[in-house]
Amino acid sequence: MTLFNLARRNMSRNFYRYFLYFASMIFSVMIFFTFVSIQFNHQVAQAASVKIDTSFKGASIVLIIFVAIFIWYSNSFFTKQRKKEVGLYALLGLRKKQIGRMLFYENLILGLLSLIIGMLIGMLLSKFFVMILVKLMDTAVNVSFSISSQAILETTIVFLLIIFLASLDGYRLIYRFQLIDLFRAERVGDKAPRVSALQSLLAVVLISGGYWMALQSLNSKLWHLGLLPVALMILFCVITGTFLLFRSLTVYFLKRSKRHKTHYYRGTNMISTGQLFYRIKGNARVLTVIATLSAITLCAVGTSFSIYYEAGKYAKESMPFSYAYIAKKGNQIKADNTLEQVIKAEGHHRTLNKTAVSVIQVKGKLNGFKSVISPPFLTLISESSFNGLGKIIGLNDPVRLNPGEGLILDRYYSNQFSPNFQGKEGTIQSKTGKNTTLHFIGYRPYSVLNDPFANFSIVVSDDQFHQLERQNDPLTITQINVTDPSHSGRLTAQLTEKLNPLITFTPFSMGSYYNTYHGMMSAYGLVMFLGAFLALVFLLATGSIIYFKQLTEAEQEKMQYGILRKIGVTRKEIKGAIAKQVGFVFALPLILGIAHSAVALTALSRMLNQSILIPVAVCMLVYTLIYVGYYFFTVQSYSRIVNLESR
Repeated sequence: MTLFNLARRNMSRNFYRYFLYFASMIFSVMIFFTFVSIQFNHQVAQAASVKIDTSFKGASIVLIIFVAIFIWYSNSFFTKQRKKEVGLYALLGLRKKQIGRMLFYENLILGLLSLIIGMLIGMLLSKFFVMILVKLMDTAVNVSFSISSQAILETTIVFLLIIFLASLDGYRLIYRFQLIDLFRAERVGDKAPRVSALQSLLAVVLISGGYWMALQSLNSKLWHLGLLPVALMILFCVITGTFLLFRSLTVYFLKRSKRHKTHYYRGTNMISTGQLFYRIKGNARVLTVIATLSAITLCAVGTSFSIYYEAGKYAKESMPFSYAYIAKKGNQIKADNTLEQVIKAEGHHRTLNKTAVSVIQVKGKLNGFKSVISPPFLTLISESSFNGLGKIIGLNDPVRLNPGEGLILDRYYSNQFSPNFQGKEGTIQSKTGKNTTLHFIGYRPYSVLNDPFANFSIVVSDDQFHQLERQNDPLTITQINVTDPSHSGRLTAQLTEKLNPLITFTPFSMGSYYNTYHGMMSAYGLVMFLGAFLALVFLLATGSIIYFKQLTEAEQEKMQYGILRKIGVTRKEIKGAIAKQVGFVFALPLILGIAHSAVALTALSRMLNQSILIPVAVCMLVYTLIYVGYYFFTVQSYSRIVNLESR
């Protein structure tokens, strides 16, 4: 029998041990192939309002690095698990070179199969993934099935290199150990871990300190040190604290639990607690990696989903009306008539309301700003116009102003960065050269005018506005609402074509809700797509790493569980002990990962000045459910391994 055939038979007889590793590689190939397929998909590139190839290329690089590390890490678990088997081959007379070639063939066969199957599945599902992306980007395009030769070539080259290096690492296994070490690997016992009070205290201090820094306001003295230095300090504190928590603090609590005799000697608690006590310290690095990856995954998908979830809200804040334009002098009536004719001819939308509002674009210097704000970025509007527009768009927030008073409209207002306008004064300079001082009674974090006509607006009293009208050249902004503005692409294109010769304010042209909404959905939908699939890969890796680690321990503990079976412990009781042991290993990094991500996302919520509770809660729930699925699969595999020995 050739070494190649021996490797093939060995894999077929022990395929259940390779299944998750094999499935993980297939999924990684499929996702990477999907990424590069979409990157080279000309239909999506033409339909999207953002450049997708750069985004997918960057995501593909991240995916390559992560998948390479994951495959290398997973392969090392399998090779270490097979030390005794390798020792048997050596004892039977096989030379190291032959054993190394056999291991090389096994990894190579597994890798090539996963590459072929992964690309085939990717080809079959590529249209489905493109349709998901198109749906998320809210882009109307008919997706046709296509296979990209460039995607096949790029995927093959990348994964052949990764597979070859992983196979080469398996080949080198035989040269790393002496024969006696290979046979005694499973017999080396774990020493009882010592509890370090200093490390336990330091774990709490570091994690608490990292949380405290993350939750500080961005305008606090801490962040004046610089964004990168503070971010690195937070990462160092949280990651180091997490490692010390697994290394010492968990050991402390497990040791304390052993002192509670009533609980410790109940059922199989002694078995599960004892196994954890001796293993937890050695697993500290792995559990730290899992907790960190879980936090990164939840932050990535939580952030992308939160932004996508609020895309419609952002667009409405930026464009409260479906359309807005300023007609050229003498073209107001013609522009208005053209608007009505185009809407009527298009037939799928109707006008809900139409308002003409007079505004003044001036130059001004306001408290809290170092420089002068020039037109068109500073706009004055009367209180009656503000109240009327607010009523139309559903704002029940009327104002009453006296001459000399002003109300600032700043939809970009931030509690952390924007100045406190209330009680401050500003100077407005008219075209005649006369200055007007305004006393600000407050602000509103929204606008009633479409961008770009209202980047920064000030509401003044009607008397004050009429006075300033005589000193400046007022402009008339026509603002219109139509039915279903989110799907008014055809109407928007027709209005842009017909109205552009009649309106002013170039290069901004017409302020359109659809263009803003579509642009945001394209960008945020792309971010959501990339975030979700990268998160799936990260989740797959975290669950697989724990799975591989637990199966390695199961192989080492078969003899101990066999002894338990011989003294009368039932398989059901053994499975219960395993479930508790594995549950602790799964639950602890998940809880810490959720805690780390919750703090990070809370800081993000404060920075964005909005609540992201719902999208974040959904992401955490989905992540937890998939993670729990890995837990049950691991318990089943662990139980199968230890019970096979005890039959």
